[in-house]
Amino acid sequence: MARLASKVALVTGGANGIGLACVERFAEEGASVVIADLLDGPGEAAADKLRGQGHQASFVHLDAASPTDNDAAVAAAVSAYGRLDISVTAAGIAYAGYTSGDRSGDADRLRMGAAVDQATGFLNLPVAAWQPVLDVNLTGTLLAVQSAGRQMVTQEGGGAIVTIASIAALAPEVGALAYGVSKAGVWMVTKMAAMMLAARGIRVNAIGPGFIDTNMTKIIGDDPARAARILESVPMARFGRPREIADVALFLASDEASYVTGELMLADGGFFTH
Repeated sequence: MARLASKVALVTGGANGIGLACVERFAEEGASVVIADLLDGPGEAAADKLRGQGHQASFVHLDAASPTDNDAAVAAAVSAYGRLDISVTAAGIAYAGYTSGDRSGDADRLRMGAAVDQATGFLNLPVAAWQPVLDVNLTGTLLAVQSAGRQMVTQEGGGAIVTIASIAALAPEVGALAYGVSKAGVWMVTKMAAMMLAARGIRVNAIGPGFIDTNMTKIIGDDPARAARILESVPMARFGRPREIADVALFLASDEASYVTGELMLADGGFFTH
């Protein structure tokens, strides 16, 4: 029997990467899915593909940092399918101005980072490079959890919320400053939400992906020597696949995790065994 039969799932950042993998995996397990993303073309295409495969799927435009857009995404799910059982907050950016799939922007970012030492980069980080990352990754997660939670408390059965944190939430040497701080904040929001919403039948858990093969990490693969150095810290000696994170999200979203809340489940190829 499908593990998410009759469930309704909303995935922010669902047009590509980990978010899209979650959408596809949930649909395979019987869920009706709503893809919420800033990228209209890829989002509509993903929904069309799923409908062509016989799944219930729809797309809604979402600016993750907009309270109105988050509320509208939840309303769209309820309007289309009657309720909301699962929310995954996969919307995120690596740096200010990040656009998924824009390899030139990634390359420019690496060049600028290599031009200064760590101390100089930290002491001179402009607010304009900090705030957008916090707005999307951290505030966007809070807004998505709030919007989903407000719906879930009104319906029988509560719901399950899965946030996407990162190993960068626990390891300051992984990723840029704003990104790491935003993901550490996601983990704290997850714990606080789990504590505050448990009595209302809502479970809230986080996933801490390691180095996953997505648009956000493609730039690493462009430099084999850099990729090799990174993989030295991963006992499994490979990048993870988005579907492997989606499988973890599936467990946390399903009734199999009915006694699990407030947890950060690491999926990192053994990174933290060092």
